[in-house]
Amino acid sequence: MTLTYSDHARLDERSLALHGLVAKKLAAKPLLIEIARENLRRWQHANDVVVPAFVEWKAILNGPFDLVVRILTERTENAQRLRQSSPFAGLLTESERKAIYESYSARTYHPGSQRNFG
Repeated sequence: MTLTYSDHARLDERSLALHGLVAKKLAAKPLLIEIARENLRRWQHANDVVVPAFVEWKAILNGPFDLVVRILTERTENAQRLRQSSPFAGLLTESERKAIYESYSARTYHPGSQRNFG
């Protein structure tokens, strides 16, 4: 079976790499989860409608810590969907984000070659 690579798959892999680093930072300093909780509070306050993903994230962030890490790092459709509305904005530094973005740019991410993960 031949794997098919697409731009969408590349972006999903990049999101997984970004959230994997978030998970590592949370493991080292669990109180960083408050950044995500505050982002959700601010985003919910700014919206006039209930955003289902925000409701889901609120429950996840108030649940067991291992559930948060699992959603950040799991290769399931549900985790992938939730990462698309991640409340972890601001947790990574600009240089951390830039390194991951660069390693997943179209010019460095090629099927069948060694990926450059910065």
